This record gives sequence, C-alpha cells and structure tokens, in this order.
Amino acid sequence: MLKQIEGSQAVAEAVAMCRPEVIAAYPITPQTHIVEGLAAMVREGKVGTCQYINVESEFAALSAAIGASAAGARTYTATSSQGLLFMAEAVYNASGLGLPIVMTIGNRAIGAPINIWNDHSDSMSMANSGWLQLFAETNQEAVDLHIQAFRLAEQLSVPVMVCVDGFILTHAYERVDIPDPDQVDRFLPGFEPVQVLDPDDPISMGAMVGPEAFMEVRYLAHHKQMQALEAIPALAADFAESFGRESGGLIAPYRTEGAETVVLALGSVNGTLKDAVDEMRADGQSVGAIKIVSFRPFPLAQLREALAGAKRVVVVEKDLALGLGGIVASNVRMALRGLATPVYTVIAGLGGRSITKRSLTRVIAAATTDTLEDPHFLDLDWQAVDSELARWKERRRAGPIAENLLREMGLVGHRPHGTEGPTS
Repeated sequence: MLKQIEGSQAVAEAVAMCRPEVIAAYPITPQTHIVEGLAAMVREGKVGTCQYINVESEFAALSAAIGASAAGARTYTATSSQGLLFMAEAVYNASGLGLPIVMTIGNRAIGAPINIWNDHSDSMSMANSGWLQLFAETNQEAVDLHIQAFRLAEQLSVPVMVCVDGFILTHAYERVDIPDPDQVDRFLPGFEPVQVLDPDDPISMGAMVGPEAFMEVRYLAHHKQMQALEAIPALAADFAESFGRESGGLIAPYRTEGAETVVLALGSVNGTLKDAVDEMRADGQSVGAIKIVSFRPFPLAQLREALAGAKRVVVVEKDLALGLGGIVASNVRMALRGLATPVYTVIAGLGGRSITKRSLTRVIAAATTDTLEDPHFLDLDWQAVDSELARWKERRRAGPIAENLLREMGLVGHRPHGTEGPTS
C-alpha cells in the first residue's frame, strides 16, 4: 500500500509487521518517533503478543533485549548517538553471544559539543563490534532493510543494525510502499532460535573464556560476517522476487559503465550524488557512483570488482577518524590494495551540514583532474578555523573552541578577550 508517511512511522510499521515478541524502548532524538509509533501499535494490539518494555536508559534497553533474545524471543530496539555509546558494553555482549537482535540507528552526530543532527559517527564507533550494519538511502529502503534484517539476523544468529539518517530520513514525509502483512509473513518465517535458555535443557551463555579459546571464539564471529557476504545478496534477490522491487544487497552501482571516476557513499547522500552524476554525465564527464549498503560486513571483493575499470575513486563520508581521515575510505583502500587506483576522501555533512549537488560536483570535477587534496573537508569554513588557530598561538587560555567558532561565524555575539559576563 502506498502511503505518504514520515520515515520513522514507516519504519515502525515495518517492524510491527515483523512481529517482534519483545520491544525494549528508550527515547533519544532522532529515533524517538519509531519507538513511539511502535508503542501505539502494541497498545492497540496490532503487534500480536508483543511485550513493550519501557526502560530507564539505552543501556537497559539493549540489556533487556539481550535477555529476551536469549530466552528465545524475536527482539527489537532502537537508539541514536550518545545512546549507542551508553549501551556500548551491551552492544559487544549481544554480538559476542550471537543473539539475533535487530536495532535501528537513527544516525546522529556524537558530542561534545552537543549536536542532534545527522552524521555517521555513532554507527562508525561500533563498526567492529560484531554487528552487521546496513545503511538505507531512502525511507523505502529503510522499510525494506528492516524486513530483511530480521530474517538475516535469525538465519545467521547475529545482531543487525539498520542505519537510517537522522532527520533527513527519520523525519521526512515521502511516498513509501508499505507491504501487506501477509507478504511479510511469507518472507519472514517464525523465529526458531539457534540457541535458547531452556530450564529443561540448561546451558551457559557468556561463560568465561581464557586465552586458550578466546581467539577461536572471535574467529567464529568473523566467520559469521563472512557468511553474511553471501546471505545478504541472496536475501535481497529473494526480497525482490517476493515484493517486486529491488532493495538492499551489498552495493548498488549507478551509471558506472565506462566511468573513469567513481564516487562511493553510504546512506541518504546517495540521492544527491546520483543527481550530481546525472548532471556531469550530461556534460560528457565519465563519472559514476556506487552506494554501499553493507558496511559490515564490508564487501571487499565486490567493490574491487565493481571498481576494476575506474581510474580514480572518491569516497564521500559523514564521519571523521581524528588523526587519520576517512573511515569508509580506509576500508575502500583495503578493497583496492595492490592496485594503483587513487582513493580520495571527502569528509562531508558532519553535524548535519548540508551536502549540496553544487559542492559535490565541484569536488568530483577536481578529482577527475587529480587536483583534489586528500582528505578534502567539504565546505569547511577555513577563515573561522584559521582565526581559532591564531587565537591558540596568541593566548594560552584561548577559551572554548565551539563558542569561539560560533562567535567567529557571527552566530553569537562577540565578547572582547579578557572581559567577563554574557555575550552582547
């Protein structure tokens, strides 16, 4: 059924049709509307016998989900930003125990300074936690990926994060094809846990493991990720056959035929990137794009094959590894190791800054002439940065960086150095 619907509500309806038996919920912007929508549907009896648990923190939300999943329940939760950091210990526990929990990440920047807008810092902080990570470009794909995520998680007995750009998708109203519940039931079989706590057949979960076995345990977790490289495209193909549309998979090339310059990205920015590629193609420039859907497991072999004809690669990413550069770009370079193909990093959209077609076209054009610096910080206000760096040299007590930058940019009033009291 086609609906004009908010992204968060669309995700909530998709999750509800997957019939979770336990939902553990704690609100944090921008994912709150998802768990609010689910709460209403559970209260109205639209999610079967689901138990909706209001908890006191994000850590408690995932901890409750771990207990429910270990007891054999299909389990769901959601979080964002600092909430994901707060549950970090439980994130590693869930994957270490091999529990098939599905969790939505409403992607949001991590402070300080506090920021509620979108980037991918939160998901990237947990990239190596053992969870699968799937990134949605559109709200339609967000719906479809959640349906696939439950089946993927339960097939491999591994937890899955579905990453949805905060506000850009979670709060956007657009037309979404919400599937029929019977379609979802046919695609997603009933949950049969690989491991379960059963008083009649007692086992230990999370037992102490010493040096003699820990490495083997971690290897087996890695093996599940490798299995997912085969399972994800197979599920996407099955989904396309069942629902009549393509969605998900590992990667999705766009106009890469004969492209000398190929641009890679995660999430919603791919929509703007496709528009930039179309415009540049119309001008006779040989460019294409590849959307990375699966960041974990990372599709090394698939990307290497897809980029075989490219003379250069540009990675646009909403994250920054301080002291290194691009996180996604580092993974792409691993895919191309041994090849001479240059990989340019474009850090963009941090803290929700707009990524425009005009800016993307400019940096792609610079890359095509191999004049793009690496890493490139898209639309960075160098005047404000240079002013703050000069302040550091001028005064030992230069003051808080964030507030100084806001004054330099004219976003708050100026206060002369050495004075006290509120800004003017």
